[in-house]
Amino acid sequence: MVSVDGPSPTSRTCPLSSEMKPDLLLHICCAPCATCVVELLGSDFRVHGFFYNPNIHPEEEYERRLEAVRKYAEAVDLDWEEGPYEPEGWFSYVREHEDEPEGGARCSLCYRLRLEETARRARELGFGYFATTLTIGPNKKARIINPIGRELGFKYGPTFVGGDFKKGKGFERSVVLSRRFELYRQDYCGCTFSLRERRRSL
Repeated sequence: MVSVDGPSPTSRTCPLSSEMKPDLLLHICCAPCATCVVELLGSDFRVHGFFYNPNIHPEEEYERRLEAVRKYAEAVDLDWEEGPYEPEGWFSYVREHEDEPEGGARCSLCYRLRLEETARRARELGFGYFATTLTIGPNKKARIINPIGRELGFKYGPTFVGGDFKKGKGFERSVVLSRRFELYRQDYCGCTFSLRERRRSL
């Protein structure tokens, strides 16, 4: 389920103590998706959350998701930080791809933007690893996300820990955990274009 480029911290016979685990910066797309991924990665890494999602629209929705992350982090004692919320920069980044269907080129650009900021921040913090919660989503393709992460790992230095976290009933586990923690669960990916598609489908 989890893949690491380079030496793996998981190749051992005894579990590591918290002090011996390497630090990993985890890009968190939302609190429900974080639940299962933090649980999975926590056995091998000291996980630090990074909520960076300038794609989320409108701002009120962003605040709801941010508050859910705050609530979850407090419940499990997760160290985390919020990245800059700059939706104007996101719109500029995906310009000319507004009419792409969800899962198309616009989404790939969005993944890249968020993962690049995570890789850059991991390097600033001196962390050896970074990852993302994105692949736990049923509609998020690991075959697209993981190569982007690996490429950015080579560019910035920290090793990308990839995987397809929805496998092994990971998504179902995230639903169970988010209900246990009473977390807000959104019904669209995040951007104004995915919101538009969601409304059309109702």
